[in-house]
Amino acid sequence: MIVRRPAALMVVSGKAGEYFARLNAMEGMRSLIIGIIPLLALDVLGTKEKVTQAYLLGSVLTLAITLNFALLEKLIQRRWVMTLGVGLNLAAIGFLLSGSPNLLMIAIGLQQAAASIFSVCLSLYIMDHIGKKDLIYTETRRMLYTGAVWLVGPTLGLWLWDNAGHWTPLAAAAVSSVLMLAYFWYLRIAPQTGIQKAKSKSVNIFKIIPRYFAQKSLRIAYWITLSRSIFWVTLFVYGPIYVVEAGLPKWMAGVMLSAVSALLMISPFIRRIAGRFSTRRTIIGGLVLTSASIMVLYLLGEPRPAGVSLWFFAAIGGVTLDVLGNIPFMRTVKPRERTEMTMIFSTWREGSQLLTPLLVSLVLLVAPFEMFYLLLAAVLLSAAVTASFLPRRL
Repeated sequence: MIVRRPAALMVVSGKAGEYFARLNAMEGMRSLIIGIIPLLALDVLGTKEKVTQAYLLGSVLTLAITLNFALLEKLIQRRWVMTLGVGLNLAAIGFLLSGSPNLLMIAIGLQQAAASIFSVCLSLYIMDHIGKKDLIYTETRRMLYTGAVWLVGPTLGLWLWDNAGHWTPLAAAAVSSVLMLAYFWYLRIAPQTGIQKAKSKSVNIFKIIPRYFAQKSLRIAYWITLSRSIFWVTLFVYGPIYVVEAGLPKWMAGVMLSAVSALLMISPFIRRIAGRFSTRRTIIGGLVLTSASIMVLYLLGEPRPAGVSLWFFAAIGGVTLDVLGNIPFMRTVKPRERTEMTMIFSTWREGSQLLTPLLVSLVLLVAPFEMFYLLLAAVLLSAAVTASFLPRRL
């Protein structure tokens, strides 16, 4: 079935893009706790290996929840799935406050599942309401707004953690999550926003996997986004630990995460580069830059203060992929298959959250952790080679 955009939205697509950008920025307030979770896990569990195991088990829980998105949407409709995601996030925050090692693993899974649910819902709303020609502008604006929030969030969260009590950033993240949900419902209810209810039908994700991967462009789009996400999971989980192991204070971990997040502010510049050199070439350049930076981080060896700059350079390529990485999928997916194919495409988040700790665990069985950087660089480089096969008109 071809999902048609309501006529009102064809007129106000620019406003719809603005609404979605604001919604994404409000959800980005979870950045208050993004740097706290791995350091809290390190404090509670004691070693990097146990932290990896906690993230691996949490990712299995995430996968179990988000792979059933279509069933959830069928049972309770998309707006209630979005609401459920906020509920999972609030439960995760409560478990983090408990300080229990067992509940910590569940909290990691629920927090990741909440972010995944939001991402799937928002992607579907965007494709329902925004035309193909406007996608790059919508994505740029969304990254710009999100970058402004993530510029402050990680540093503020760790500062509150150290200076105002461990509960304060968690409480602030909970309040912001509720406010985001209130804004979402305002968009759904207020007639002047033009945000209409979902019209598409849910399908069983397992029935459409073969059809998705039978399409070359969609396979490439998935690998690009999956490799990008593996890098970001690595940065946000092991980056703060790297800072601490390099002998720097904990608050520097928040500064690093805020600094790499601030790179989202260069989204308009990335859009202009893509306009001049093509989206395909810019994506390839971003992948190569991130791969090269991670390779140098591997060559550097043990964590050192100088290595923090390499994370930053790698993040420049990562942000380029954040701005443009979804475009290959959004421009090549068939309109009649948008909902079904989005179900598959959106599993890049769960895939990366599961693959990253799994690959780290396998590496640690036979080699030091630094060998994982070499593996990650190879993954990113392979994605760059694969991206070269995208259509030139992209």
